[in-house]
Amino acid sequence: MTTLATRPPTTASPAGRAAARGGRARRTLYWIATHTVAVALSMMFIGPLVFVTLTALMSDDQALTGDLWPDTWNWGNFAEVFARSQLLHWLGNTFMYAGLGTLFTLLSSIPVAYAMARFRFRGRRLAFFAVIMMMMLPPQVVAVPVYLIWARFELTGTLWPLILPMLLGDAFSIFLLRQFLVTIPREYTEAALVDGCSDLRILVRVILPMARPGIAAVALFQFFYCWNDYYGPLLYAQTTEENWTLSLGLASFRALHSVQWNLTMAATLLVMAPVIIVFFFAQKAFVEGVTLTGVKG
Repeated sequence: MTTLATRPPTTASPAGRAAARGGRARRTLYWIATHTVAVALSMMFIGPLVFVTLTALMSDDQALTGDLWPDTWNWGNFAEVFARSQLLHWLGNTFMYAGLGTLFTLLSSIPVAYAMARFRFRGRRLAFFAVIMMMMLPPQVVAVPVYLIWARFELTGTLWPLILPMLLGDAFSIFLLRQFLVTIPREYTEAALVDGCSDLRILVRVILPMARPGIAAVALFQFFYCWNDYYGPLLYAQTTEENWTLSLGLASFRALHSVQWNLTMAATLLVMAPVIIVFFFAQKAFVEGVTLTGVKG
């Protein structure tokens, strides 16, 4: 009968144990540093939203104090905002402005971006530089002559001077779509050309399905721009209250209820809610479209 000799457990050297403890300490410090920065940044973004929400639920008197927590939860403040303003009417105007503006921008910008990304023609680089130059041109520079043009057509006082120009394309949207389309391999379009597809059919059947993330990013950028636009409605629709958007109406509501901060904050939350909901459901497509956008020349 043979006996198995038990092997004594090996013990790490003091230097090895010290190195292991040092590695664990570095990983712990790295985890704390990474999450601390993330938590701090999250608080910077969430803190103002929490403050606005808590103030919106306070009473009139408490909203004027330095309290941070409501004594009573006044959910009726939101109904009071609807009763004292034309918020639903402003909401409809804003959806019309943002919806039509986004649709017109996509219809006019996608073909231009496709042509600049795929076609070889004389002056292509010059056209691309012109798009970049238009991105750097502030709208205030041409505000006076453009306003005079729309005044001759008797469209001032409405939102159409802001919506109709989007049928002519948007420089930023064209640039972003063009940068995304150049990342799509040319083999797909060449194979479609061999099969006898026209350029329009290639755009509709091949390019658009593959460019959905980029199109979604451009659509969200344009929708948020129109939704938050204050300068345009102030310039063209200030004299006609029935054509106000939410941004213009919210500014008027704040001026009329400057001492009722709870109602002002409640109105602010109602204006912000649709944008937050849209971004919450579309954030995956938005982030994917932005991150996949190429930087090729």
